[in-house]
Amino acid sequence: MPSIIFTLNISSQEYLAYYQGKASQVRIKDGSRITLFPAEGLRPFVTHTGIHGRFKLIYDKNNKFVSLEKV
Repeated sequence: MPSIIFTLNISSQEYLAYYQGKASQVRIKDGSRITLFPAEGLRPFVTHTGIHGRFKLIYDKNNKFVSLEKV
């Protein structure tokens, strides 16, 4: 399946917008390509300082979110 590896640094304050439902999508930019995925995919990675690290976003051939892994 296709995938994208990227780095995230989202503070706990920034993540509150996703948690409170004010934002439902996360937008990542890789060069000229912009990819959106559901913010709920980040929940397993939230710590008291936010979300930090490198991640692998896996999607299907129709560009639908499949999973997110920390790498």
